[in-house]
Amino acid sequence: METRKALISVWDKTGILELAKGLAAHGYEIVSSSGTAKHLEEGGIKVTEVVDMTGLPAILGGRVKTLHPAVMGGILARRGSAQDDEDRKKFNIPLIDVVVCTLYPFEETAKNGADLDQLIEKIDIGGVSLIRAGAKNYYHVAVVTDIADYPRVLDELEKKQEFTLEFKQELALKAFRVTSSYDATIYKGLSSEIGSEDEPGEDKILSLRKVQDLRYGENPHQKAALFLPPLEKVPFKQHSGKELSYNNLLDLDTLLRGCSIFQDLCACTIVKHTTPCGTAHAETPLVAFRKALQCDPVSAFGGIIGMTRCVDMETAKEVTETFFEIIAAPSYADGVIEYFAQKKPNLRVLTIIPGYSPKLQITGNRCGFLVQEDMFPALPEVEKGKWVGTPRPDCWDDLIFAWKTAAITKSNAIVLVKDGAAVGIGGGFTNRIDAAEYALRLACEKAKGSVMASDAFFPFPDTVELAAKEGVIAVIQPGGSIRDEEVAKRAAELGISMFVGGSRTFRH
Repeated sequence: METRKALISVWDKTGILELAKGLAAHGYEIVSSSGTAKHLEEGGIKVTEVVDMTGLPAILGGRVKTLHPAVMGGILARRGSAQDDEDRKKFNIPLIDVVVCTLYPFEETAKNGADLDQLIEKIDIGGVSLIRAGAKNYYHVAVVTDIADYPRVLDELEKKQEFTLEFKQELALKAFRVTSSYDATIYKGLSSEIGSEDEPGEDKILSLRKVQDLRYGENPHQKAALFLPPLEKVPFKQHSGKELSYNNLLDLDTLLRGCSIFQDLCACTIVKHTTPCGTAHAETPLVAFRKALQCDPVSAFGGIIGMTRCVDMETAKEVTETFFEIIAAPSYADGVIEYFAQKKPNLRVLTIIPGYSPKLQITGNRCGFLVQEDMFPALPEVEKGKWVGTPRPDCWDDLIFAWKTAAITKSNAIVLVKDGAAVGIGGGFTNRIDAAEYALRLACEKAKGSVMASDAFFPFPDTVELAAKEGVIAVIQPGGSIRDEEVAKRAAELGISMFVGGSRTFRH
């Protein structure tokens, strides 16, 4: 009976001495090469060099060490196969029963700003081949790729003197996950370094790393966690407050969009249940916050706040007078973060990048995964649209602010803005007239003299008629309805100035 062999080839040497000693104590001959072999020998472990099995030293500056039939054949050989036994005997190939391998640190190298040549040298070839071979032949081979599994490996041997099929299956599945994620990371890192952009219509490689477990999903019966693609950084930093929840992160998506689209202004966005319930801009964060809160203070209770400018102490003190789940801003004045932690210990305080925007948006549902470019449409321009009725250049800034707010509001969306602040937001309605009625009801007397934005065209004149009745003086909408002329004619009759040409901003 052949002596059982364990091939060990690891970049990360953490815990490997203890594992190798344990394997040797259970009768395994340790096979290794290069830096791993030296590390094990220095730790007092007897090692058979790979060169003694292959008859060839490491070549090409260490690029080729274990890629040899004597190694790969020993891993892939099927026990009990007459053909495999004949080939092993003919070519003197010993069986390898355990493969322990950790890969070159490509991800860490990429994160440290390495250039293309350095990245290429950290693409592991032999290690991936060893892992895949061991995982493919898991009926006969245990393949260990996770340092956290080292104690389990030794415990399995201690209790059972061998590895069960179930344990080897578990290790094999983890091994394929490791190589799949590794390849996805290489693709991501090289694409970034070469300057190749991922397009919506191309096949996608979805490798996700868990950032943190969440308390639960949208509801307590659902498990949830936050994941990110390799080499991506979390677009916020939490300073204090409770752990972020799944629903917090859904709302935060809208907030990040708001802080991005309003980044040219000193603006405040308040979000509740993934849609804005207040937006405003002003000369100072404090005034912007006050104006945003006035839009819908009832809905704002328990919502989240986003600022595009540094939060000063005066603003912080006023924020703490109302219950909010999150405050997010690009920076905080001295002492503000500590003030929040002391005054509102549950308030989640985040630093964000206002202009953060990923290239693609990937949404999973029961139909599959939907992929689209994650970008706002171009801002409306006077030269590229047209006025219906009397042009109102004096309303242009409010019209654009209303358009921006509609762009981050759930469809169907109607937004009323007056003096740089949303005074009524109707979002997430199944028809546009209901959205308008809700926005106008929130605005109440502030509707008079306000402007209106719609995220899509008006299918009928009814919304314009309702707006005129409540004193709205100007409207921005993209157009595109078969009744555009009818709507435009009615707006002119009612004395409403309408700008047609703003891009549609559906957000489902």
